[in-house]
Amino acid sequence: MRLPAFSHGVTSFLWALGLAVFIWLGGMSVGMSRATAVVVAAVSGCAIFLYVRIYGEDDPRRPW
Repeated sequence: MRLPAFSHGVTSFLWALGLAVFIWLGGMSVGMSRATAVVVAAVSGCAIFLYVRIYGEDDPRRPW
């Protein structure tokens, strides 16, 4: 059987969410305050989403 095809936006969101949670937990484990860790994870998650969305395809298209 073949897995269903997911939109590239869904894949990008899942990567961003997973890595943002990892960054949040890592920040908490090294002693960052909760608010700082959440802000850093949120900004990182947005940046990861955009990066994977633009450059994560097999055949990358120029965004401009």
